[in-house]
Parts: sequence; C-alpha cells; structure tokens
Amino acid sequence: MKKTTGALVGLCATGPLLLALPILGIGAGTASASCSTDGAQGVDASAVAKQVKAILDGGDKGSVSVPGLDAPADQVPNAKTIQATGVAMNIPARGQVVALATALQESGLRNLTYGDRDSLGLFQQRPSMGWGTASQILDPVHASTKFYEGLKKVSGWQSLSVTQAAQAVQKSGFPEAYAKWEPLATALQKAIEPLLQKAGGASPSPSPSGSADTSPSPDSAGGCSADGDGTDFGTIPAGALPKEYKIPASAPPKVQTAIRWALGQLGTSYQWGGTCTDSHGKNPMGRCDCSSLMQGAYKAAGVTLTRTTYTQVKDGKAVSVDALKPGDLLFTEGTAAVPEHVGMAIGQGLIVHAPHTGDVVRITTVASWKSRILAARRVV
Repeated sequence: MKKTTGALVGLCATGPLLLALPILGIGAGTASASCSTDGAQGVDASAVAKQVKAILDGGDKGSVSVPGLDAPADQVPNAKTIQATGVAMNIPARGQVVALATALQESGLRNLTYGDRDSLGLFQQRPSMGWGTASQILDPVHASTKFYEGLKKVSGWQSLSVTQAAQAVQKSGFPEAYAKWEPLATALQKAIEPLLQKAGGASPSPSPSGSADTSPSPDSAGGCSADGDGTDFGTIPAGALPKEYKIPASAPPKVQTAIRWALGQLGTSYQWGGTCTDSHGKNPMGRCDCSSLMQGAYKAAGVTLTRTTYTQVKDGKAVSVDALKPGDLLFTEGTAAVPEHVGMAIGQGLIVHAPHTGDVVRITTVASWKSRILAARRVV
C-alpha cells in the first residue's frame, strides 16, 4: 500500500476474510533451496591480510577519479584497501559502501594517528574498547577486518540504511553523521570495484581455521545462489505464473499456505486501499493493494500482519536481502524506515506483488528488484 490515511490503516483487520476465493491448485515442489542467514563467526585475520595483498597486487592499477575527495592521493589507496578487505571477506557491495561511508566520516579516509581519547586509524577505533592494539588499528587491513566483523554481527544489517548500519557498529555520539557520506561512498565503491574484480577477488573467504571455505556464503554478492534470482524464467506476462514454478516443499506449512493464497489473486486488478477480501468480486474495494495482499495471504495461514507497508516493515524480524527464504516480505520505494511498496518472495527467485493502479497482481523476479530492496522481513 503506497499511501494511507487514518481511515484506511485498519481496513482489512476489521473486515471478514473470504476464504472461498479461488486458490490455485499448485503443488509443492523441491526446486527451491533455502539459504540460512549469515553468521557472526570470526575470520583468520592473517588469511584475510594475505588475500587483500593478493587482490591489491593483482588488480588493475588504473587511476580512480571521484569528485568530492579533497586528498585523493591518500584517500583512494585507503578506500581500495577497505574495499579489497570486503572482497576478501565476501562482504557484498552494500557492506563495502557502509565501511567507506564510515571511514569518510570518522577520518576523512585518512589513517590518523590521533583522535578523540584513544581513537586511531581509518575508523577511529579505540584500543581501550577492544578493537586491537594501537599498532593493529593503524594497519588498514586489520581495521577494516574488525569493522566488517562488527557489521556481520548486526542482525539484518543489509536491511538497514547506511547510517543505521554504520552506527550499529561504531556507536558514535553523532549517529546521523554517516548519512551525508553515502553518495560519495557509493561512487567510490563503484569506481574501485572493476579494478578489484580483475584481481580475481571472488576467491574463497578465509575460514576461522585459516583453510579455504568453498561453501556458498549468504553474504556473497551473488546472494542465495541455490534459489536463483528468477532470470531463468525470462519475461513473465502480467498475471501469469511460470509453469516451471513449484511452491517450495522446504518452506514451513504456513508459508506454503500464504504463497498459495497470494498466487490465487494473480491477474486481479490493483486497488489502492483495497482490502483484498474479494479480489475476484465486483466491488473494487475488495481487491488488493500491495500490503493488503500480504496481510490477506498470511491471514489465510493463520498469521496476523499489520495493514500498511509502514507497519509491515516492523512485523517479524529483519533478514538479509542476500539470504532470502520463501515467504519473506520485500520492501521497495520510499525509505527503509517508511517504505511504500511490498511484495513476497515465493522461491526460485520470484516475487508476487500488487504493483500499482492500472496493473494486476503479478509475478516479478528478485533480479529486477534486488538493487531497489530497502528492507526484508521474515514473519514465519
């Protein structure tokens, strides 16, 4: 639901749900494999350092020119090190942007030998707070590794804004200060990324024991590869369901019910403010908008959701966009705190949603949404 008024917030919750709506006879299949959320396990710092050196030594030595840097000769090498450390640790681009924005705020991307109290280095980390010794913190690879380790311990950090994620790690006295650096950090990340890719930066992430970990990581830029991103389905006509799709048998029964119910509304007309209680009926207000589709689907499964995107983004728990499971709610448009659109992941890299006025409930792909997803929530 993209807009709301006080009169509309509780519409679906106060009316009866007509469970006699047509429900597609879609069986459960085994084509979808679930991915687990990322853990916060530490890494072998020496293994990370070796990989970072290999990435930087083997990378493209081309110059990076990004407007907004006041001392690029110092700042760009530090930014490359921060980003290469992220690559070595399989931190996705979003996490690298968070790290760069943090360093821009804390030190101006300079490896400072001074700071507030005992703060030092790129991230102004403090020996007294357990970030390492003074000499360790002044090593950009160590400082970056410790920052990323802290970031991975923040549950659902991928669903947070850059400033929220940075603050969760740094616990700064100026929690809103990171936001202004996001555009420059994003530009840096994009400019540096192709140089590091040429270094073979997709090497395995160092495990805590120092041995190579070749298992798929939910923190990798590719995300939940076992489930795909939906691109294999090609163009999906409005209101249609690809014949190859099967409701994932590995999903919890309530999620399977919610997916099946939502798919029963495919092809019905969008109605802003509609309750989704009779989407196939003649009354327009019985049709679905984006958030009432989610609410109705989960109500059919015996799970209570709130009514609007603004409140559904607080339902359940935050999860990684790179570790989605069927049934997760995905939010786009607006901001992470106040999103304006929502859809449901249904497995095999597909999403069901009610787009906007003039359109119908339809299927889209995770690939087409990935760069625009502001938050993800798991309600079952």
